[in-house]
Amino acid sequence: MKINKVMSTRLLLLLVMAVSFTSCSKKSDSKGGSRATGWKINDKKGGFQYASKFKKQVTGPGLVLVEGGTFTMGKVQDDVMHDWNNTPNQQHVQSFYMDETEVTNMMYMEYLDWLKRVFPPDQENYKNIYEGASPDTLVWRNRLGYNETMTNNYLRHPAYAEYPVVGVNWIQATEFAKWRTDRVNEKMLEEQRYLKKDAKVTDVSGEKTFSTEAYLASPSTAMGGDSEIVLQRGQKATKKSSKSNASGGADPAASGASNTSGNSPKNVYATRSSGLILPDYRLPTEAEWEYAAAADVGQREYNSYKGQKKYPWSGSYTRSGKRQVRGDQLANFKQGKGDYGGIAGWSDDGADITNKVKSYPPNDFGLYDMAGNVAEWVADVYRPIVDDEANDFNYYRGNVYMKNKIGEDGKVELVTAETQQFDTLPNGKIVARNFPGQIAQVPVDENETYLRQNFDKSDNRNYRDGDKQSSRYFKFGSSEEGDEKGKMIDSQRMYDSPKHNVSVDSLGSMVRKYDHSNKRTTLVNDDVRVYKGGSWRDRAYWLDPAQRRYFPQDMATDYIGFRCAMSRVGPKSDKKKSPRNRR
Repeated sequence: MKINKVMSTRLLLLLVMAVSFTSCSKKSDSKGGSRATGWKINDKKGGFQYASKFKKQVTGPGLVLVEGGTFTMGKVQDDVMHDWNNTPNQQHVQSFYMDETEVTNMMYMEYLDWLKRVFPPDQENYKNIYEGASPDTLVWRNRLGYNETMTNNYLRHPAYAEYPVVGVNWIQATEFAKWRTDRVNEKMLEEQRYLKKDAKVTDVSGEKTFSTEAYLASPSTAMGGDSEIVLQRGQKATKKSSKSNASGGADPAASGASNTSGNSPKNVYATRSSGLILPDYRLPTEAEWEYAAAADVGQREYNSYKGQKKYPWSGSYTRSGKRQVRGDQLANFKQGKGDYGGIAGWSDDGADITNKVKSYPPNDFGLYDMAGNVAEWVADVYRPIVDDEANDFNYYRGNVYMKNKIGEDGKVELVTAETQQFDTLPNGKIVARNFPGQIAQVPVDENETYLRQNFDKSDNRNYRDGDKQSSRYFKFGSSEEGDEKGKMIDSQRMYDSPKHNVSVDSLGSMVRKYDHSNKRTTLVNDDVRVYKGGSWRDRAYWLDPAQRRYFPQDMATDYIGFRCAMSRVGPKSDKKKSPRNRR
């Protein structure tokens, strides 16, 4: 028996060793190298270089992570307006980041200060840039009200520094987001020594501004081609190298390539594969905003939502039930006719106009003022129906696909003070379409759309709801798409909205032509945008995150502000699964 036990033990040990050797033989032998080729990655001698030490996306300034998921979009408790524009439909949004608060006056003033320093309004080439970005402070005026104090002080007085900015139209909000993207990425590259320290303040000018896309496309020509500012990491910048790089084209490093000749430095410029460049700041889509505002995750148990939320907070009432602040309003909104904040000495929402951000508790995603204070612009073009039959993932109406303009020399074309373009809005305001230092953009054409199934043109704002195929005038099988220029005939437009035109006569004077037609049937067109949430001027009905309204993208009010969002790259979440939501 003893001998049998010893033999059994030996056999068991041999079996374990055999299994371990077998399992080892199944493992990849590409340790320290590529799983595709076995070649060494990040070899100092050259070859393929990659950011193998990248961990996760850095959270940009002011942002909070919103973990994505599925939710019922358009779920409202009331529809007393009978708009029928928020029919419930199931949607899924990816994880993204969103501003913790609305963009404040101080944040927007920083933007205006930068524009004024870099593009002085007293210079002819730049005279319309600062004015075009400035908020409309006259939105506070009322024919039968005295609001001159807000007109003169709300934007610039330090007493309102942390109040949400208003008087900003949708176009200005999107331009702010683009500017913010470049300034944040500029700082990150400076910290990693890809850009000269403090150059963003001491060396910046209209000819030397940082653009994220311009840097990625051609680092050696970014910021005026000054290699004293745009550094090659690991090398000391010299005036000689500045001259030699100033006329260079798209740098090999811009596409992630490395010089493999002997001792030449590797990865001297940052690229997307470096993992340092953050995605764009932008306006959130309507689906993202509604998902983040509702924060149904606060009602979650395991993989289901328990109960419904009418507002961004739990419960069906606008007042707090907590003992210390019982009865206080949880948002800033109009509480009744002639009542914007209660009685003196006991103002239950603490404000009569807007209020300082973070004055009310955050929702379950950690976001402040997702109901009340100011309504907020979102990215979407308005249509009465959310077309969930066409898409139920990251829903967004408003795609206009563009591409980099390539010059005759085969290189990307950068905007200069002479080639910068401006748009004259229907209200007569002149705004910059792009800034010097950015890459000129043109619509995608048949080179990108030919034989594609997912899109076939640049402008998709009226897809399935406003284009000719969705109208009663479309003839199946016909090649006609409209008039000889490919546009729909005016009398056949699905949304017959007013068309206000602005032009300039031979003397340079602006000529405004207001559409006085009484035959127009709607205000909806491709230039009206959705705004969400209630404001200090709205009743509680509009605090419901699913409510939706629209406004012309070139007009501003004293009750619409905005906040920015940013897409998340990589995994959906950094947290492990839990039975209930944990903030």
